[in-house]
Amino acid sequence: MKFSPPLSYAGFELPGTEIAVVALRYAEELNEPVVFRHSLRGYLFGRAIGEAQGLTAGVGYDDELMFVASVLHDIGVSDEGNGDQRFEVDGADLAARFLREHGMPQDRIDLVWDAIALHTTDGIGVRKGPEVMLCHAGIAADILGAGRELLPEGLAERVHEELPREDLAYALTDAIVAQCLDNPRKAGPLTFPARLVRRHLPQGALPDWYELIAHAGWGDRPVDDKDHGPAANSPEELGELFSRHLAAGDLGRLTRLYEPGAVFVPRPGEVRTGTDAIGESLRQYIEQGVRITLRLRRVHHAGDLALLSSVATVSVPGAAPVTRSTAEVVRRQPDGRWLYVVDDPSFDA
Repeated sequence: MKFSPPLSYAGFELPGTEIAVVALRYAEELNEPVVFRHSLRGYLFGRAIGEAQGLTAGVGYDDELMFVASVLHDIGVSDEGNGDQRFEVDGADLAARFLREHGMPQDRIDLVWDAIALHTTDGIGVRKGPEVMLCHAGIAADILGAGRELLPEGLAERVHEELPREDLAYALTDAIVAQCLDNPRKAGPLTFPARLVRRHLPQGALPDWYELIAHAGWGDRPVDDKDHGPAANSPEELGELFSRHLAAGDLGRLTRLYEPGAVFVPRPGEVRTGTDAIGESLRQYIEQGVRITLRLRRVHHAGDLALLSSVATVSVPGAAPVTRSTAEVVRRQPDGRWLYVVDDPSFDA
């Protein structure tokens, strides 16, 4: 790479090589201004983070490659970059094609491809060389504030004055989500785009990891299930398990139906918080011979939360059965099980 004087843009010195300049203009042409400014800020922040870590541009890393990767990293959210793959890979492929057309050697293109394709992936870019690492670091600083403590005093303020944010993090998120809603192939269930789009879809429309392995067809079960009995794989199953474990006098399995900080109302006006306190109330139920059968009336889903109401028939030896309306809030756990967060068996009392 022959020496080229720096390019001045918005008051900042940028690499002035021929490929750096055409990449800058290409990104400015493709991306919306709010996204283009983010790409420039990512480069400036990545360069500053590198300096804080003892990496000098042109010495500790190839500044041209880091700049080109940074400025092109989000062309996958542009109209021209919008294909059938996750936006990071679409962008990396488009960048590679563009750089190849402008004569960049393949080994350098490969490095830029890695930086763009991996820019949303933690833990890998840092192993792919300083250019990829600093590209990732600058982008993360501009989106999430990660590493902002390494920026020189006043730099962020100056950068934001010249390259305004305009709520970039939300604008970029909305652009990624819009692509995925229009083309579900861009949001494979285990990808970063899927994490963004999942909350915009009906419950269960985009399976998570636990739903995928549950329907793999091999019959695998959580290890915890083998030790502690069946788990509730849907909110509707919790009531059946509660009644079954109570009738069996199985206190251990009963308490494992609750989150550690759950709230339980064993009787009107009495509230128990945490599995130890809940376990003590359930132990009293067992000792008193209480039996509760639940008939689900209604369930409302909201992502990983659900609100249930059931008709509970409560039987105690020597007394006539009592019918109550219950209210329960349940939550899906990381392993796919549903557990009680709030359980009030006598909500209408």
